[in-house]
Amino acid sequence: MAGKSDKQACPCGKGMYAACCGRFISGAAVPATAEQLMRSRYTAFALREEAYLRSTWHPDTLPDEPITAESDVKWIGLDVIRQKHEKDSDEATVEFIARFKVGGRAHRLHEVSSFVRQTDAAGVARWYYVDGAFPDDE
Repeated sequence: MAGKSDKQACPCGKGMYAACCGRFISGAAVPATAEQLMRSRYTAFALREEAYLRSTWHPDTLPDEPITAESDVKWIGLDVIRQKHEKDSDEATVEFIARFKVGGRAHRLHEVSSFVRQTDAAGVARWYYVDGAFPDDE
């Protein structure tokens, strides 16, 4: 873990780190929903948890290059707009806006992320990030 204590607020904005995304990033728990996975991935970006990001990215779309290589990005906030998940479906989308700074200048990333739930080799159903669309670019 990259310097986050149990008594600190979670970067995703939903609670205390240990009880929120920290339990997923540490491997103590598995996100039960696509939104939990998306929030924990945002937190992993904020904390530069490369291994977690790679392990939660679907292997069919996982990039070869490092995910957290952009060292001057500071993630500063997350707003989840909506989650779309049909009951008993293994596919979901989460729309969000993530705010960040690069070189002191504020930016925002508006994305609709796609997720799939698959059973891993150990028989555990896990959500994986597949890809994202950017409504602001359309």
